[in-house]
Amino acid sequence: MAPQSVSKERLRDPMKFSLLFQQMESLSRILGASACIAILLWSAASSASRVCELTAVQSKQVYRFSLASPIKSYPHGVLSEDGFYKVAANDSWLWFQLCSQMIFNHDQPRCFRCEGCGGSLYCGNKCSALVSINNAGYRVCTSIGQASKSHITLIDERRPKIGVVIKMSSVTEKMNCSLSVSVFCDQSATVPTSVDHVGGCDYATTMRHPAACADVISGGRSGLGWFGTLITVLICLLGAYLLAGTVYRFLFLGVRGVEVIPNLSFWLRLPQQAQILVCSLVRKFSGQVHLGRGSYSQIN
Repeated sequence: MAPQSVSKERLRDPMKFSLLFQQMESLSRILGASACIAILLWSAASSASRVCELTAVQSKQVYRFSLASPIKSYPHGVLSEDGFYKVAANDSWLWFQLCSQMIFNHDQPRCFRCEGCGGSLYCGNKCSALVSINNAGYRVCTSIGQASKSHITLIDERRPKIGVVIKMSSVTEKMNCSLSVSVFCDQSATVPTSVDHVGGCDYATTMRHPAACADVISGGRSGLGWFGTLITVLICLLGAYLLAGTVYRFLFLGVRGVEVIPNLSFWLRLPQQAQILVCSLVRKFSGQVHLGRGSYSQIN
């Protein structure tokens, strides 16, 4: 009986090991998938932040806009929490999202064609702006903006505090479309209520949002100036020389102790030489002063 029980235990061990290995493999797949999702979300958030950032300088003041950064009451910045903004214009509909692609969890556009924005099945999920036009009873959708082709500028160069314009475009073989959204700085957010057909396939709309209010930094005199820059460069070069020389003498010449510092005798004599030079200049200047005073004769 003993040999049979031993053989059964030996059979159980590989089975337990195999089961444990399968569980670990499943766990690693789950962790890998979670990591991929986290990386995708992080990259999407960082790309949205980069698209909607602008720095402008005027009258010694720096204006910094970061429309996708979270602020009080708006954790996604200027981005719509629904995943899209929707505006009606006459017999047309406009959907758009700022700084990122649109996401439809509800009210997805039902359009014919939907070129450049996911096709009829996934219409609206592959672009940042979409317009729907009634054509003989059929809704025809066209992509008019991509987040990757967005450009942000000031509404008024002379008054940066007013807000910014985010212009997104979509270029295909058949059409060249764009949407310009003017976002005015306002502590009370208002959604767009109208759309202007600028011409061709170009549209424009306006809205207000606190995320369009810039962080203002007073400039004054900024930077080190040419002299400060020169001193900084010289110090960096000196540090690099000392570091490279010390490493070379230590590793290749086998020097140890204080002698590892390159040109040690020169650096030891440098304070004394500087003192002698200063004293010489002082004596020379003092001598010229005394000579100048002694060149006049006393008047009785």
